[in-house]
Amino acid sequence: MKDQAYRHGGFTLPGEAGYEKLTLEMAEKWGADVIRDSDGTKLSPEITEAGYRIYSTICIIREHNEFAAKHPDAQQQTFLSSDPVMAEGEVTVIRPLEGFFEEQFQLNDSPEAMAWWEVWDRTKGERVPRENWSFAEGQVTVRNCRKYHRYTVSFLCWRIWEEINMYNHTTNHWTTEHLRQLDPRHPEAWSYLQQWLRNWCENNPQTNVIRLTSLFYNFVWIFGSDLRRRTRFTDWASYDFTVSPAALEAFRAEYGYALTAEDFIRGGKLQATHRPPTPAKRDYMDMIQRFVAEKARTLVEIIHSYGKEAYVFYDDSWVGMEPYGKYFRSIGFDGLIKCVFSGFECRLCAGAEVPVHELRFHPYLFPVGLGGLPTFMEGGHPERDAAAYWMHVRRALARQCVDRIGLGGYLHLTIGQEKFNDAIEEMGIEFRHLKELHAQGAPAELPVTVAVLHCWGSLRSWTLSGHFHETDGNILIHLNEALSGLPVKVKFISFEDVRGGALKDADVLINAGREGDAWSGGDAWKDPEIVEEITRFVYEGGALIGAGEPSAAEGMDTRLALAHLLGVDLDRGDYACHFPWSFEEEKEAPFRVDREAVGVTAGIRLTDPETRVLMSRDGIPALTVRECGKGRAVYLGGFTYSPGAARMLLEMLLYLTGADGSAAGHTSHPLTECAWFPASRTLVVMNQGEEPAETEVSCPGGTLKVRLEAEQTLFCRMDG
Repeated sequence: MKDQAYRHGGFTLPGEAGYEKLTLEMAEKWGADVIRDSDGTKLSPEITEAGYRIYSTICIIREHNEFAAKHPDAQQQTFLSSDPVMAEGEVTVIRPLEGFFEEQFQLNDSPEAMAWWEVWDRTKGERVPRENWSFAEGQVTVRNCRKYHRYTVSFLCWRIWEEINMYNHTTNHWTTEHLRQLDPRHPEAWSYLQQWLRNWCENNPQTNVIRLTSLFYNFVWIFGSDLRRRTRFTDWASYDFTVSPAALEAFRAEYGYALTAEDFIRGGKLQATHRPPTPAKRDYMDMIQRFVAEKARTLVEIIHSYGKEAYVFYDDSWVGMEPYGKYFRSIGFDGLIKCVFSGFECRLCAGAEVPVHELRFHPYLFPVGLGGLPTFMEGGHPERDAAAYWMHVRRALARQCVDRIGLGGYLHLTIGQEKFNDAIEEMGIEFRHLKELHAQGAPAELPVTVAVLHCWGSLRSWTLSGHFHETDGNILIHLNEALSGLPVKVKFISFEDVRGGALKDADVLINAGREGDAWSGGDAWKDPEIVEEITRFVYEGGALIGAGEPSAAEGMDTRLALAHLLGVDLDRGDYACHFPWSFEEEKEAPFRVDREAVGVTAGIRLTDPETRVLMSRDGIPALTVRECGKGRAVYLGGFTYSPGAARMLLEMLLYLTGADGSAAGHTSHPLTECAWFPASRTLVVMNQGEEPAETEVSCPGGTLKVRLEAEQTLFCRMDG
């Protein structure tokens, strides 16, 4: 593994002025061929002239405070809703921004904005007539109130502190000025930003790649004034921060109907990605995606005109440029960079249609991690964090590789962190070996295609609306994580795709989520055509996996629309006085059952005696199997990713499809995984456990018995 061929290349190092010697030493140790700056750092000539390719980080919409001060109407905005206030008489006073972080927001009470403000009687669910409320001196006075009803104000406000800069100030103790953000929909701001980029390119000839810190609109992150609830709301895929009177007017002109504040506020829940989208939201998102692509294409053309490449960072201000959206390819990016904690994020990046795919590893070189725990501080163990993330990442890279890896942050934090530095060096070596194997030929796959069904379809391929730590409680993200390292084809489909015949190329269909959310599907299940097509698919030999509250919707004869296939239903009180089927848990299952990975969903009950219960808790079926014509259906009450859970899912897929696991490489030890690369006749064997393991590996190249240390990766040439 220490072969020199794997010690250099494909690695981006964060450099730092004032630490030139350290920068060049770490570049040598980690095999970097690129040096970049990070937020809050600069590169000195001693670094930029050392013979490395140079990335320079630009966030196009921030660091323009002087322009923002002269053109405050060019700043970005959002709709917010006040906390409900209960009326104690006929007149109620509401301070809209009470409870919000005053350094993040400022009321927009201009005539253009006030035209979109609304007051709601939330108890009655009605908009209050405009003549019954007024605004003055930062507060709304509501008249003719009904006593004991709750009232809210939906209002537009300026976002006066760019959220990532705000996070770094509050978490990493930055002391520079608070940066604001400009909206490229404002004509003067757009002209200014284009000229600013031209000037930057002219003044930075040393830069080879401009790394755009995403584009224009940040994911939604709303801070509160009370530290007990500092984050009031966050959604990495929401479009709430794209709104402005100009955007609303552009929408009305194009679509012929007007949106309202309530289209964004939605009863105070906002446009959370976890909720099924309304037709109006789909229209608005499409408009924003086209706008972002058009403006981004102009930026890329400017960058190319100066002989530089344009990479984009798929985090932070990425809303509207989803890599699996309809317009992403038209932008013309040269590379996509994704920060990763997990395997599903690796697959998200690796599958995007762009020339270069690059991963930014965790932990970042920040004093404090995203969870608030010490990383590069006293009590931190960054080498352990790096190893834990790598165990997620490498299994995904074994299935679909990327072109580059790297780190971000402050390089000086690596001083004295020899264990961490050695760990990153070893990861770089393993990555280059994997990259070489992929270059020689793809790993073998099972003849199994898994289709994951939810409202968003391919737009949200390999993601929900954030990193693992932000969506950890969702069953589907755990299934995605398990799938990211399995030797199967995976595609993400919508309900519209089902109507269009998407199941004809699938072997297994997965639907997982909670009743009413976008992942389970909500009211989409009330379409009998969808239910009919999935029933046909299963009865003619396909397989179904439902997890949590799959296909759940109110108003049908069963709460789960696919209860007739799964053999279980969800009881929300509908089955009062109806006695359930009794059952006995089977002692031998047709595939490995990881009892730690399987959860329980309250209210699940059997609907027929043919459903086999493989696992239960407290009388509730947790894992079941049912024969359906020529096909089969599995129900999972819950699923939590772990190496053992991934093995269970693999064996479940083998059972459901009848595929031979050794066709793509199969290990006997449940906490080990492998990838077989037939072109180079190489097996990659990984120990995903924290203890040494002995395993027998079978693949088309033969069988092999190996012993792996804890968390070890072995590259085995099968010359026989």
